[in-house]
Amino acid sequence: MEMPLMDHLAELRERLLRSLLAIVLGAVLCLIGVKPLVQFLEAPAKGVRFLQLAPGEFLFVSLKVAGYAGLALALPYVLFQLLAFILPGLTLRERRLIAPAVASSAVLFFVGLAFAWWILVPAALKFLVNYGADIVEPLWSIERYLDFVLLLMLATGLAFQLPVLQLLLGLLGLVQWRSMLSAWRWTVLGSALAGAVLTPSTDPITMLLLAGAITGLFLVGVALVALTESFRSETL
Repeated sequence: MEMPLMDHLAELRERLLRSLLAIVLGAVLCLIGVKPLVQFLEAPAKGVRFLQLAPGEFLFVSLKVAGYAGLALALPYVLFQLLAFILPGLTLRERRLIAPAVASSAVLFFVGLAFAWWILVPAALKFLVNYGADIVEPLWSIERYLDFVLLLMLATGLAFQLPVLQLLLGLLGLVQWRSMLSAWRWTVLGSALAGAVLTPSTDPITMLLLAGAITGLFLVGVALVALTESFRSETL
């Protein structure tokens, strides 16, 4: 059933407001338990003392941590609202492409967060703490530390969207797996640049690990596109 433009805009506004409300509610819930959450985020930095360098610094840090956590908590509901808005206007073939892609995007985002938390953050902190540990005592600003951890996790979660983007482009016939694979040199270079840009620190360990992960994700995307092309050729 077709809808007037104003009805579409009204529905979009309603779904945006619902998504924003879900994020705010998630942030409020996380703010209630923000101190255990901050202690959890501090855990990888063993042997480091954290300081509040300005009045109210920890208050602003608490709001920031609650905002990030609330966004992650509300992400499934936000994606549900996105799908509910766009799916009625798509064909059956487009629905079969978009719905699994959005679901996979959410899964990969959380996988990226886990990869950053369990692999990137410990490796980066180990390098940063040990480097010069015999000369200087590690006393870090709590705000600068949490900015580093949260931005690294967010950047990694976004970088893990690469296979979904490749798969959508392949399903739409815009790229082929052979052309993507032939550009592997540019992929390695782009992964190195992305690792340097997306990591908030300047240590080489984090950049190399993230660049390697992006390269691996690119190859996974190439394999997915190859599988879809093979399946399509068999059904024709």
